[in-house]
Amino acid sequence: MKKLILAAVATLALASATQAQETVRIATEGAYAPWNFLNDAGEPAGFEIDLAAAICAQAGLTCEVITNDWDSIIPNLLAGNYDVIMAGMSVTDERKETVDFADEYKPADPSRFVAAPGAAIDFAALTGKRIGVQGGTIQEAYANAEMAEGNTVVAFGTADQAMADLAGGNLDIILADGAYLEPIVASGQIEFVGEPVVIGGGVAPALRKDEAELKGKFNAALAALKADGTVDKLIAQWFDGAGPFYAE
Repeated sequence: MKKLILAAVATLALASATQAQETVRIATEGAYAPWNFLNDAGEPAGFEIDLAAAICAQAGLTCEVITNDWDSIIPNLLAGNYDVIMAGMSVTDERKETVDFADEYKPADPSRFVAAPGAAIDFAALTGKRIGVQGGTIQEAYANAEMAEGNTVVAFGTADQAMADLAGGNLDIILADGAYLEPIVASGQIEFVGEPVVIGGGVAPALRKDEAELKGKFNAALAALKADGTVDKLIAQWFDGAGPFYAE
């Protein structure tokens, strides 16, 4: 297990002295914009950081955000190194065997394929291709199950590492979350190829299975923030006007 990386800690909400409590530690990857990333000051930022702040304020919780590598983010949750994961994690049946999930805070984001501009990718007869994915993701599971025959699936520690290999000509295509890929496509560095693929369910906080009380607090806060439009506002802010999804 990789050493837990303690990034610059962002204090999200302070409980009053009369409501002193242990700090809820929220882990994110810090390497998957716009969901989560490190800003110029090296501090966690992005959609999930803003949403975590809103959840903690709504629930009256004292929270801090830390970063952890994606490949050990669930093991470190189970080891008790933090209490909640908010890291663009889709709900899947496989993950539910290990962790519990609070309610979703963003609907399923279709995964997309990208390639270098002008690349000729024939998905009807895809063979001999090197397909890049981030390890431990729903995209890796999909690529290994549906695309490995006749092709090579290459897993990377971060999505940015896969993108660097695509730019270097070492990959033919990448499969990743559409929201992560859209701004890179808009920059002209890569282009979408093939059709979107919906893998897994919505994105939600992950917790240990024995954290029913904390899960309840997160669900109550999320319900209130969905109803008053806060969640939709943050989604629109960070995902180029997407939504609304939750406010009535």
